[in-house]
Amino acid sequence: MTEQNFKNHKRLHPFYHFFILPLCLVGLTAGLLHTFMAAGPDQYFHGLMALAFFLLFCVAGIARIYAMKVQDRIIRQEENFRHYLLTGKPLDAQLRSGQIIALRFASDAEFPTLATRAVTETLSPKQIKESIQHWRADHRRV
Repeated sequence: MTEQNFKNHKRLHPFYHFFILPLCLVGLTAGLLHTFMAAGPDQYFHGLMALAFFLLFCVAGIARIYAMKVQDRIIRQEENFRHYLLTGKPLDAQLRSGQIIALRFASDAEFPTLATRAVTETLSPKQIKESIQHWRADHRRV
């Protein structure tokens, strides 16, 4: 596995991003096209197919959002505990979730300092990731 860094840390889930979502979009597009081109009972059937693919697309999106929110909550707790182990204090309450999620890539040596900088300089998640000198990989997030 290649070493993770700022340029290659984003991940795509192939089955979700390259199979489920594209098929939902193709089905929705085909259903809408045939709904407007068909007449009579066929129009009703194709309209229902378009609706079914739209709902499937929504369900897939909501499932992805829920999974990411759970991961974000877990990361927040893990990083708060990590900060406590390193410094004896919890993370600053002013840190936003996006900042904490970005901080997870920082090594233990630079994590406390970078967390303080993130609050005092109101660094964006991207700025935090760019500031990391020694990257700590996270291969588990999807």
